[in-house]
Amino acid sequence: MDRLRELRVFVRVVELGSFSKAAADLIISQSTVTKNIAELETHLKVRLLNRNTRGISLTELGELYYEKCKAALHELSEAESIIGRRQARLEGTLRISTSVAFGRRIVAPMLIEFMSANPGLRVDLSCDDKYVDLVSQGIDLALRMGRLADSSLGGRYLGRNPWIMVASPEYVANRGQPVEPTELASHDCIIYSSVQGDAVWHLRGVTGVHSSIFVQGRMRSNNLSTLLIAAENGLGIAILPYYVADEAFQDGRLVQILTDYLLPDQELHAVFPSPKMVPNGVLSLIDFLKPRFRDQWWTTT
Repeated sequence: MDRLRELRVFVRVVELGSFSKAAADLIISQSTVTKNIAELETHLKVRLLNRNTRGISLTELGELYYEKCKAALHELSEAESIIGRRQARLEGTLRISTSVAFGRRIVAPMLIEFMSANPGLRVDLSCDDKYVDLVSQGIDLALRMGRLADSSLGGRYLGRNPWIMVASPEYVANRGQPVEPTELASHDCIIYSSVQGDAVWHLRGVTGVHSSIFVQGRMRSNNLSTLLIAAENGLGIAILPYYVADEAFQDGRLVQILTDYLLPDQELHAVFPSPKMVPNGVLSLIDFLKPRFRDQWWTTT
């Protein structure tokens, strides 16, 4: 039984003073109205309405019950109205999670633009390179690289994140530039210890031939900004997301290595706690982000 529906029917019967008028107002049959009132009285074990040929009237308990029901339905209507207004105007707080470098370099500027267009919205951006449990941490939306594991999470594909192999001009001048992937084994390489196979670098040539090379060097880190600084200072060859290396690459602090070969790229997804009943703020942000991750979004030019 739908108790809330019964309460709404009861209140409209009292307000309109008629079962037939309430039925017409609610667009249901008069027999349904009669059934709802009967079920409500049976549940409460009390008569709420007196019926006679002249109409209806409230019993003493029915009048008390009506006042409470009217107040409760009014509060419920107000609550639904607040939700509707917030959904329409994007009010409240949106909690977002992403990795450190991606959050600082790419996501933060986009969020500032999004907030400027939605002045009633507050954003709590958390940047962490470790895996974050969205449900336990109360995260509304996470921006993640790589393939999504099968789970109960909702997700939207945003684009791809390419990687580039780079070194400083000083390093190349001192050690030479490799022309074949196998030559990487004799170079100092700066290793990102989180993805891309750790110390095994995978490359694909223009002919489609794949190479997997074990590399080594004096520097390794799970922080992309650290790898960038190390490469700029001549500690070796690094593979970095294009968005991390682009500025240094454009102004000459880094040069590209093995330009005839491609590195594996990553899928970029917006991830949220459930695929069902996704908040309007999350959907609006995803719609805002999608066009910004098209084309060569990772470049500064």
